Amino acid sequence: MPITKPSDDALPRLALTLGDPSGVGPEVVAGVWANPQVHAICRPVVVGGVEVMTRAIQLRKVQACVAPAAGEELARSSPDVVPCLEPPAIGGALPGEAAYRAIDLATRLVIEGDADGVVTAPISKANLQAAGYHYPGHTELLAEKCGVSDFAMMLYLPPGPTTRCPHGLGVVHTTLHTALRSVFDLLSVDAIAAKCRLADNAMRAFGAARPRVAVAALNPHAGEEGLFGEEEQTLIRPAVERAAAEGLDVVGPLPVDTLMGRAAGGEFDAVVAMYHDQGHIALKLLGMHAAVNVTLGLPIVRTSVAHGTAPDLAWQGVAETDGMVAAIEAAARLAARQKNRTARRSG
Repeated sequence: MPITKPSDDALPRLALTLGDPSGVGPEVVAGVWANPQVHAICRPVVVGGVEVMTRAIQLRKVQACVAPAAGEELARSSPDVVPCLEPPAIGGALPGEAAYRAIDLATRLVIEGDADGVVTAPISKANLQAAGYHYPGHTELLAEKCGVSDFAMMLYLPPGPTTRCPHGLGVVHTTLHTALRSVFDLLSVDAIAAKCRLADNAMRAFGAARPRVAVAALNPHAGEEGLFGEEEQTLIRPAVERAAAEGLDVVGPLPVDTLMGRAAGGEFDAVVAMYHDQGHIALKLLGMHAAVNVTLGLPIVRTSVAHGTAPDLAWQGVAETDGMVAAIEAAARLAARQKNRTARRSG
């Protein structure tokens, strides 16, 4: 079926950061530029080094030229021209510094109304730290840039062959990039209930009228009535009860070894996980290259690929691009919804 493209004015403007230039980010962005679906749903502009993007375009043998972008050029893009907005003094910067400056500029573009959303390529947390930026990852950095304290990472799997979820499946993480031994101290009733609210709001944005949210247990067998731990009784169940009292359709704590199978089968729209790997491993097994990282709680739209920098594969022209396409599609959908909502309020 031929792609029907709306007028350029109706398409959301998305800022695509190149991520860490020593990873696969630049070539992933270059690889999706030749995909006609990308240009059918958004007006993309690249944020990063012009020289880096040019090398990536050449590596992927994309028939397009890279053009430095500024001002009105942000609104222009096509399969043949890659508008690239380069942060100041990015040439020769350390990889972590280059990644940070691109994120900073892309975020400001959206906050100031020059773009409708940010889609980020992966960064190296170690390189970011080496450059002097002490953030555990994109999520915490963006939360600070946007001045919010109530935020979360959600891995989102769009509707597809691996789930029966009509609006996709979201997994929201209560704790993020932290040592596993710290998780117990970071969990609280307030934190878990807050993530339930964010999960509900996020899945409404993806079309669920009344999202069904399941909250994961922390311990094996949901603690087995205190035999394997008391967190289910003292933290998770009270948080679920609070969220339910606020009107959310939420259940838990549920044993994780069966929860994700039930969610993938269509029983739930979202899962609230207690820690990073509890949510990441299960969802990535369902759809590694279809999953999208969505930052919840920000005043702006931000999505990302669900994979890392993969330096062992970088600059070989073999990096998978499906994840970036999925991230762009999710951002375009969320940005278009936000634009329509704003237009209704102003009208």
